[in-house]
Amino acid sequence: MNPKRNAPPVGPGAGPHAGPAPMRARGANVGLKPGPVSHLEVLDLIEQEIQQLRIDFERFLSGALPFPPEDQRTRIQNQLKGLRNTTNRSAVEGFRLGVLEARYNSYNELFNRRVREREEGRKVARAAATPPPPRFDPRRGIVVDGKVDPQAAEALYTALGAGAGGGPNFDLATFRTYLERQTAALRGKTGCAAVQFRLAEEDGKLKLKARPVGD
Repeated sequence: MNPKRNAPPVGPGAGPHAGPAPMRARGANVGLKPGPVSHLEVLDLIEQEIQQLRIDFERFLSGALPFPPEDQRTRIQNQLKGLRNTTNRSAVEGFRLGVLEARYNSYNELFNRRVREREEGRKVARAAATPPPPRFDPRRGIVVDGKVDPQAAEALYTALGAGAGGGPNFDLATFRTYLERQTAALRGKTGCAAVQFRLAEEDGKLKLKARPVGD
C-alpha cells in the first residue's frame, strides 16, 4: 500500500515550497472553509509550517533535499512578524504567538549552526555512549490502534522522505490523517485490534506496508 497513489501531487507551485498565499493552500488540507480565518486558525497553520520546516531541514542535511528550504523559512518569519504587528490579538493568541516564535527561533539557530558547520567542513563530535534505540522504528514496524502518535507519524514520514522514492507528496498532517484512515478501514474490514505500518524496499524504492495485528 503506497500513500502516493491517492495523494494530491505537490511540487513546484504546490507544497511546502509553494509560491504566494501558502496559508490558504495549507488551510485546504486541514479543512478550513474558504474566506477569512481567525488568528488561532492562522497560528495552527503556522505551527504546521514550522513542523514541516524542521522535517525539510533534516531531509536537506541528510541529503534527501538538494537545497535548504529557505523560502519556507522566510515565509514563516514574515507570517510571524505580520501577526506580531497586529493589535487586535487576544491574550490567548498573544501567548500562542510567543510560543511559536520561541520555537521557530530555536529551530532557526540550530539550523544556522548545523549549516555553518557543514559548510566549514567541521564534524560534530559524537557522544561516546551508544545512543538509545529510537522509540519508533519504521523498518521494524509501528503499531497503531486508533489515533496516530505524532512522533510515530513523523518517523514514518521522515524515513520515506529519506528514501530513494522521494517521500510522500503531501505534508505531515495529511500523512498522519492518511494513517488513521487506513487504520480505521483495516480494523473495520478485518476486525483486528490494531494495524502495523512498516517500510519495505521494493524495486529500489521504499514503500509503506500495512497489516492487521491481533484478533
